[in-house]
Amino acid sequence: MALLHRLHLCLCLPLLLLLLPAAPAPAPAPATTPGPRTDWAACKNISRELLQRMATLKEPHQVLEETHLSEEDPKNWPPRIRCSDACDPSTLDTNNTRCLRRILQGLQHYRDLLGSDIFTTRPLPWLESALDQLLGLVQQEHGRLPRHPMATSEAWAHPLLQRLALQRLQSFATIISRIFTHSAS
Repeated sequence: MALLHRLHLCLCLPLLLLLLPAAPAPAPAPATTPGPRTDWAACKNISRELLQRMATLKEPHQVLEETHLSEEDPKNWPPRIRCSDACDPSTLDTNNTRCLRRILQGLQHYRDLLGSDIFTTRPLPWLESALDQLLGLVQQEHGRLPRHPMATSEAWAHPLLQRLALQRLQSFATIISRIFTHSAS
């Protein structure tokens, strides 16, 4: 009997939804003046410089040169650019908001990471400066994101975490450089 009652409810629910009055259409958004736009050419130049300088970084611990690291705890690692972020060329030409938001999240994450305890013994001011410049350019249009403090880590793990962070940053910089190059053209 309960099964028959559920079946009856399932069959009648769509009919009831059709009989309910429609919700009023939302009011149109007020016209706003366009805010600052992303300077794609400047982003392209800075991201290329970032990649070139990262290629010159040398690993201070030779044993780590041939070590392949993988993360166990992804919550402290950056947002990755995924297909759903709409960073493909055809989407970038029409709507780049979602892609720029993801880039902004990644840039902010790496900037916070470079200012964390992981890099206290190996500060990279030129890298922080490049990330600050990119953040400034992308934040013009999309505003500032809340900062998330990095979890502290054991001192013995810092060289390993530095290597992992710099490898990830290099991959991220490669992707955003391609995005900025496409959008600048």
